[in-house]
Amino acid sequence: MKIRVWIAGGVALLSCSWLQAAVDGVVMNATTGKPEPSVLVNLIQPTAKGMQTLGSVKSDAEGKFKIDKEWPPGPAMVQAIYQGATYTLLMTPGTPTSGVQLKIYDSTNKPGTAKIAEDMVLFEPSADRLQISETFLIQNPTKLTFEDTAKGSMQFYVPDDAADKVKVSITPPGGMPLSRPAQKTGQAGVYKVNYPLSPGDTRIDVDYSLPAADSGDYTFEGKSIHPDSPARLVSPSTVTLSGEGIQDLGQEPQTQAHVYSIAGPDYKVKIEGIGSLRNPQENGQEEDLGQPRVDEEPARVYSQLPWVLGLTFGILLLGGALLYRKGAA
Repeated sequence: MKIRVWIAGGVALLSCSWLQAAVDGVVMNATTGKPEPSVLVNLIQPTAKGMQTLGSVKSDAEGKFKIDKEWPPGPAMVQAIYQGATYTLLMTPGTPTSGVQLKIYDSTNKPGTAKIAEDMVLFEPSADRLQISETFLIQNPTKLTFEDTAKGSMQFYVPDDAADKVKVSITPPGGMPLSRPAQKTGQAGVYKVNYPLSPGDTRIDVDYSLPAADSGDYTFEGKSIHPDSPARLVSPSTVTLSGEGIQDLGQEPQTQAHVYSIAGPDYKVKIEGIGSLRNPQENGQEEDLGQPRVDEEPARVYSQLPWVLGLTFGILLLGGALLYRKGAA
């Protein structure tokens, strides 16, 4: 009986040790360099049922907060809501839960605070549809969060045929992807998305598809509405793009994707072939080795595409374009 009691007590003690302790720290305004009082702080944990709020508190006069709540094993997030923006600190297992510093920033709607560093349009044609994914990498080097609720934090163009199929995903600095709706503006085909762009790099993905072309080939008419950061067009190795003002810059070494520049804000491109960067098996180039097929994780390659291509663009602009011409279509 004593052994059983000891075992039961040990199991109970071990179970308690799995629980994370309370979290405490200070909300620091990185714009002013001072602690920020009266900021709502939430402790949130991702679960199979979605995000669960475990506790909430407001920072005191010295910016300090403490959420005296234990939570089960696994990561959690400490979130601060300030001036309409949400700032998140990920708490992974083993991360100190005491003396946490949660940074927030003052907000502004001043144009030029955040700028588009990369704009890439990926074309992935198949037998039944043309999948288009436009990726924007936005840099905010200031100590202010940018948000313009009237004009949107960013605007983009979408053809009329895809207006009701647009999906927008936003990955904030150090955060996880979030879905946001595409909102119409007063300009035909131009949409906006409202989301606070905090200091650092934010990625915005716009995805939609168009129906298959009767001729077997696709023609796409697009528009780059950001003159300071003209778009680059991207296609899988088995797909070629052509048209007036469309220049082939070569192939990206890792994915073998073709990269193209455009001459002006409006462009018309002819798309020949089928293929996908995220689903390589659609390219029709797999070799049957008589072994079980191992599928690659598609999001892994594509999630790095903006940075990989950004490096390639820099090399090309510095005079290295000829090194990639050998692999061009």
